[in-house]
Amino acid sequence: MDELKGLLKKLSETEGVSASEKNPKDIVKEELKKLAISFKEDRVGNLIAFKRGRKSNRKVMLASHIDEIGLIVTSFDENVLRFSTIGGFDERILLGLEVIVHGKGPLKGIIGSIPPHFLPKEKQKKVLSIEDLFIDVGLSGKELKKNVEVGNFVSLKKNLEELLNERHSGKSLDNRASVTALISIFEELNRVNHNWDVYGVFTVQEEITGLGALSSSYNIFPDAGIAIDVGFGKQSGFPSEHHVELDKGPTITIGPNIHPGLQNGIVKIAKDYEIPYQIEAEPGPTGTDASDIQISRSGIPTILVSIPILYMHTPCEVVSLKDIGRTTRLISLFISHLNVDMLKGDKYAT
Repeated sequence: MDELKGLLKKLSETEGVSASEKNPKDIVKEELKKLAISFKEDRVGNLIAFKRGRKSNRKVMLASHIDEIGLIVTSFDENVLRFSTIGGFDERILLGLEVIVHGKGPLKGIIGSIPPHFLPKEKQKKVLSIEDLFIDVGLSGKELKKNVEVGNFVSLKKNLEELLNERHSGKSLDNRASVTALISIFEELNRVNHNWDVYGVFTVQEEITGLGALSSSYNIFPDAGIAIDVGFGKQSGFPSEHHVELDKGPTITIGPNIHPGLQNGIVKIAKDYEIPYQIEAEPGPTGTDASDIQISRSGIPTILVSIPILYMHTPCEVVSLKDIGRTTRLISLFISHLNVDMLKGDKYAT
């Protein structure tokens, strides 16, 4: 678990806002080199790892998005910066966050606002909108314009912290937890036999456009696709029908976005090897790379495996190392057992 924890820490703490994913990709490249796994980048920035199968007549594509939510500078306001969001943010958590502005060099800053004592009465008891917030890096207005430009990206700043029971809290665990799992899957595949060629795609821009998954699945055109992402773990205040929890294994989705043959196949592997897992029903598009993979070209049989986390899209997301490890083992074993019979059936989800 120490190696897993160390890898998760490196990936979580680095910056890689959607459309600016170089830093986490560089970490992944170093890890793949250690495993002697070949890789390349495509024209849109996806990092694609490849491991040949024993028969090499079928292809499976794994996709874990490597980008994270962030901010973008939109204007100057005297000695502070106005900004907007890249990806989905809960505006309630923005005030007081530590950030890094990626100008000519990285600049540490904080998100501030006018003190409540000076706000209009109608705003004093409300959550401030993004228009009421700004980023302060400590520079004068003149120096600020020398070091920052409109359009510069801004990332959250947060170290990964270890909690009890092998849980960890930090930023961008959506989706660096799954990136950690995908790297670990290639490590496992070095120790097991698998017939199918394996493409592992660290996709870009999932949080905003889905560009990475759509373009890579079109170019690779795999026989099967596996999206690896995070999902909502149950916490205090959740509806009683939401049953997915941390520490109980990865979540296997069922629904129209999911190929039933592959879904049944991975559930069988979990049962045969006694790997804890959970089932979650999704009546529509999953809002993950699975949605884009499934509709690529003439349709690609696709499944979604999710790692439960708490407090998604905040700087204090929480994940269980045990769930990352179980996800790694489940998908590795599934790949080693993949066969064309799993693609058959009269209910082909496209």
